Amino acid sequence: MTAQKVLQLSDLTQDTAVRVEVDGVAIAVVLDGQGEVHAIGDTCTHGDISLADGFVEGDSLECWAHGSAFSLRTGRPLNLPAYEPVPVYEVTIDGDDILIDPAVTKAVN
Repeated sequence: MTAQKVLQLSDLTQDTAVRVEVDGVAIAVVLDGQGEVHAIGDTCTHGDISLADGFVEGDSLECWAHGSAFSLRTGRPLNLPAYEPVPVYEVTIDGDDILIDPAVTKAVN
């Protein structure tokens, strides 16, 4: 697969997640307070809930249903009840276009 345009930077509001679907993969895209764009798996690993409906705080995205927050950088849950991470995808910015390849996840330590 190759990276596909999912949004434009101008479509994003700081500290608000937007749900996109690329090749059947649901992804939450976030413009954080530092101006960095993140893309993580949109489904909470504790329940089948869209993370894009949650709350962005700093560098995390919190599931609205049960309160598990996930790191936007690593996908790791920061608190219970979730204990499994969500995938984190590489983001490419080309002018105003945001491109994501759902087949390419970031390697995180």
